Amino acid sequence: MSKAMIGIIGGSGLGDSLVRHITNVKHEDIDTPFGKPSAPIIVGQMGGKEIAFLNRHGEGHTFCPTTVPYAANIFALKKLGVTTLIASGAVGSLRQKIAPKDLIVVDQFIDKTTQRKNSFFTDFGAVHCDFSHPCCDRLRNLILSASENIHTKTHEFGTYVCMEGPQFSTRAESLMHKSWEADLIGMTAMPEAKLAREAQMCYSLIALASDYDCWKGHDPSIGKRALLAEIIGNLTAATANAIELIEAVLNTDGTLCSEQCQCRKSLKLAVWTKPKSIDPEKKKQLAPLFQ
Repeated sequence: MSKAMIGIIGGSGLGDSLVRHITNVKHEDIDTPFGKPSAPIIVGQMGGKEIAFLNRHGEGHTFCPTTVPYAANIFALKKLGVTTLIASGAVGSLRQKIAPKDLIVVDQFIDKTTQRKNSFFTDFGAVHCDFSHPCCDRLRNLILSASENIHTKTHEFGTYVCMEGPQFSTRAESLMHKSWEADLIGMTAMPEAKLAREAQMCYSLIALASDYDCWKGHDPSIGKRALLAEIIGNLTAATANAIELIEAVLNTDGTLCSEQCQCRKSLKLAVWTKPKSIDPEKKKQLAPLFQ
């Protein structure tokens, strides 16, 4: 593995917009034991830092949330040397106080997905990572500190419900999620965050509020096309806000990649299978995860 670098995963909106802010670009076509990632990884400079950028949904937004190759994405980034990963994703708000165009530095998740590969180690052995605090607190604090230098309202906490999709919630589901004291609803944070923990990465998610979820009724006088245009407009504005925040983070004097962070030691006590029972070929195949 090369020297530690910062990874950025762009979701809806950010996936196509952030590329214009990267200089000295080169494309890395990476193979992994889990197939190809969503797109070639763009390595370059942003905010004075070396970064590796991946468009989660692929070029032209070809992958829906269920079919995104999450395992390949995380493995490819780790193979390149990424140890700190900042992800973004569009969400619906479940709280009146979280308005469209706001940013949220997520701290917790509720995983409702059912059809996605959520571990690298299914055929390896019994590996159980601590996931009580799914986002790196050290990285979250750096992001929140950087948010003080931008004008966008950035929320310090947010519990994100990740649903399977691709359909949006029913109103009954939306009200249920509110009753769980969740703050956001989205489709892409899982299993991405789980795999990042298994890859011993510091992971944080900046969520982009595009609208209120259907718990809050829309103005019936607004037609569907106008409503969609409004949501897209909100996402476009939130994307610009997120890029500004990411640039502020990359310009920080804080240590973004830290070998002392507990996230970088998440496999230390996680492997319960006895070494002699682990297939040597599998161990070799997954070696980047242990670095």
